[in-house]
Amino acid sequence: MAAAAAAADQRDRRTGSKILSRLKMDFISYWTCVLILLASSRSLANDDDDHHEMEEFLKREYSLSKPYQGVGSSGSSHWELMGDSMVTTEQVRLTPDMQSRQGAVWSRIVSIALKDWEMQVHFKIHGQGKKNLNGDGMAIWYTKERMKKGPVFGNKDNFTGLGVFVDTYPNEEKYLEAQKKRYTPRTQRIFPFVLAMVGNGSVGYDHERDGRPTELGGCNAMVRNLKHDTFLFIRYIRRRLTVMIDIDGQHEWRDCLDIPGVRLPKGYYFGASAITGDLSDNHDVVSLKLYQLTVLRSKKEEEEEEEEITIPSVDNLEQILRGEVEEGMSGVAIFFTVLFCMLGFFMLIVVGLVVYSHWNENRRKRFY
Repeated sequence: MAAAAAAADQRDRRTGSKILSRLKMDFISYWTCVLILLASSRSLANDDDDHHEMEEFLKREYSLSKPYQGVGSSGSSHWELMGDSMVTTEQVRLTPDMQSRQGAVWSRIVSIALKDWEMQVHFKIHGQGKKNLNGDGMAIWYTKERMKKGPVFGNKDNFTGLGVFVDTYPNEEKYLEAQKKRYTPRTQRIFPFVLAMVGNGSVGYDHERDGRPTELGGCNAMVRNLKHDTFLFIRYIRRRLTVMIDIDGQHEWRDCLDIPGVRLPKGYYFGASAITGDLSDNHDVVSLKLYQLTVLRSKKEEEEEEEEITIPSVDNLEQILRGEVEEGMSGVAIFFTVLFCMLGFFMLIVVGLVVYSHWNENRRKRFY
């Protein structure tokens, strides 16, 4: 009986040794695969960065900054004032903190050669009104029309081009009260709110609903009465619109919206406008700095972008407005998905080893 037990114990040890050896090989293979994937991911990322290598150049003729020489008073200036806007030594004030005012500043030059660009806006919104007792907001424009007064943050409705709005007053609350409806946790938002809209000349901005029916996306931005500088970042590159904000005084950009498939024609005007109603604020622009971006494109991208854009539009607009657009997984996302799957597989091996050890120990005890 003892000899049989010893033989069985010897076989179990040999079996256990083989299993441990196999587990070691699996462990080595696992981390080898991980290292290969890491190297491949880094290589692909580097290839992608090299493929889309980008340079930026400040375009002074399209930029507005101190000391605002000739703005509003000289025909030779590249920028023109409209409405109640005025120039001071520190900023271009689009509206004072007074009721029923609207003003704007517009570039005189069309952006003929700009295919990819980036606008950095240094702005300030401040006033005497308390929260939700101020209004109405300001906008940054890239449009076919210029110097047109209207209800959309001081610009005309049914505009043609891009508008990025800093909306400081929640008009929709009154709209919902009239409809005897309430916000849901999903639809409620905090103001001020930054949003973007692309117009084709026939789509209006819904003021009562704070532009929700036509917005491409947005984010809340607590920008009023701050002591530090506040910035807005708008980038249009490879038909992709990205908006970010820097409002916390940390000199860090925070994502606001990122929409692919945005088609904007070349040759439009840049501008900024603001409006007040029964409630008011000072809406100031400190600077508008425009950068021309140069990006290396693949042949496929060049072929896709050969067709000249004449009317602003957005791919899959209906799905975007319903919040249904889902982009494919990026290379990094795929990598981490594979990594976590492999980690899960490795954990299964460890659990199997523990279970086998307990089973083997119990089996051996039965011989004594």
